[in-house]
Amino acid sequence: MNHLLPIPLTTFVSELPADPDGSNSCRSIEKAAYSWVTPCTTKATQIICCNQVLATSLGFDQQATKSQNFADLVSGNLRDPNIKSYAMNYGGHQFGQWAGQLGDGRAINLGQYQLLDSQQHVTLQLKGAGKTPYSRRGDGKAVLRSSIREYLCSEAMYHLGIPTTRALTLTLTGEEVIRDKLYDGHAAYEPCAIVARVSPSFLRFGSLQLPASRGDIETLQQTLDYCIRHDYAALVPKSGIIDKDVYLAWFEQLCKRTAHLIVEWMRVGFVHGVLNTDNMSLIGETIDYGPYGWIDNFDLDWTPNTSDASEGRYRFGQQAYIAQWNLFQLANAIYPLINEAEPLQNIFNHYNHLYNVKWLKMMREKLGIVKNTNINDSTLIKSDQELCKDLETLLSAINTDMTLFYRTLADYPMRACPQNSQQLQAHFSNCFYNQEEVTESYLQQLSEWLIRYQKRLLLTELDDQQRKIHMDAVNPCYILRNFQVQEAIESAEQGDYSKVLVLAELIKSPYRQQAEYQQFEMKRLDWARNKFGCSALSCSS
Repeated sequence: MNHLLPIPLTTFVSELPADPDGSNSCRSIEKAAYSWVTPCTTKATQIICCNQVLATSLGFDQQATKSQNFADLVSGNLRDPNIKSYAMNYGGHQFGQWAGQLGDGRAINLGQYQLLDSQQHVTLQLKGAGKTPYSRRGDGKAVLRSSIREYLCSEAMYHLGIPTTRALTLTLTGEEVIRDKLYDGHAAYEPCAIVARVSPSFLRFGSLQLPASRGDIETLQQTLDYCIRHDYAALVPKSGIIDKDVYLAWFEQLCKRTAHLIVEWMRVGFVHGVLNTDNMSLIGETIDYGPYGWIDNFDLDWTPNTSDASEGRYRFGQQAYIAQWNLFQLANAIYPLINEAEPLQNIFNHYNHLYNVKWLKMMREKLGIVKNTNINDSTLIKSDQELCKDLETLLSAINTDMTLFYRTLADYPMRACPQNSQQLQAHFSNCFYNQEEVTESYLQQLSEWLIRYQKRLLLTELDDQQRKIHMDAVNPCYILRNFQVQEAIESAEQGDYSKVLVLAELIKSPYRQQAEYQQFEMKRLDWARNKFGCSALSCSS
């Protein structure tokens, strides 16, 4: 059944310079923010997941999402003269090295849609829709396993309250491509899929870095002005003139958003895995879900990305530093628009302080340490920092499940006796991966920390029930555990999508304990400790 679909806007392509060469061939593309490209047609169209709430906000009601036109739209098969599809041009630093031009190698944008409940416009993008002028040696396709991971994780992050791109649909294309997912010479055919994803902006740090690296100040300024006018409109003065002061205010805002984003990742135990500058959003969203992972046992040195295993550049505990490093590269890129190093440096130097303030606030919330207005906060900052850092040291000392620990801590009575080692071990036993590691020495350390914690709680004026409510509101009961996603992927590759659908429902209420999903309140199983897809992933997708 055909159905009339909303017509997308062409804001991006009408305000930014286009690649004059309309051919879909890989080449160096200069003085252009994008290239025109049409998605490949697919052999079949089977929508596995459809985010109806998001679809409705974009103007696609239930009748529309069941139509053939909608299926064709999200699979790249719809040929509509109103859709001006394009791939974006950008560069980036990858693993600390400038990589030059990169661009949307397998993402094709279909235009902007206005959200029905606001004046905000969002871009609809198809990931895995075929080759573009930026595909280099790739085929522009995405396999089912990486598409499932993208769909589920972006929605999990959204429902956790973390800034992120959204997923509209997950669609099978009926095609297969060869991938060497372990980079070990054992390539095999895998099914293809397309994720239709949505964001107010898919501009990245690299969108500004590339023209700056080429001395193309005109495209640099056009791109940044577009970002400010559409995504930071409050910064635009009444005169409409964007000058140096606006650029500096914008950079300051982006630093704040980026610090907030990384703190939020640390709150839930998310590791992006490949924080290159082309994977950093100019609006402070989580973008590009590749070899990401979620912390099971608390480990600041863990990285899920096999390509980063030796260096650990993008490991869990270094994400704040890497974000700062990336912001420094961005500051260098926009310098030609400001021509003053000192104000940029001042903003950049403030990032560390900003992050640390946000991090401490987050950790206090995780611990149920709610501010008492009768106490001077400055007198507690140092002691609270030590309390939080010492907890991280404690969690790292033995294999302790991060998610389960904080939920279990919320149930620990404020007036319990931590010195009773048997009761202590019994209360937290479900958090430990190896009971043999729980020695008397460790329990003594845990007891000493809990005594300090209980003393600190006396200053919050919350009873146990109130504290649990506060803590459970920021410490999720459910995260998208790596092994559970891998189980869903393996079933889906055999044609059974039920586990994917269950996870898609589970993640909608991550903070509320759900009786029907009790089986997901568990730590990583032993078989998943060293299994590919559960403890390590590659960039192959």
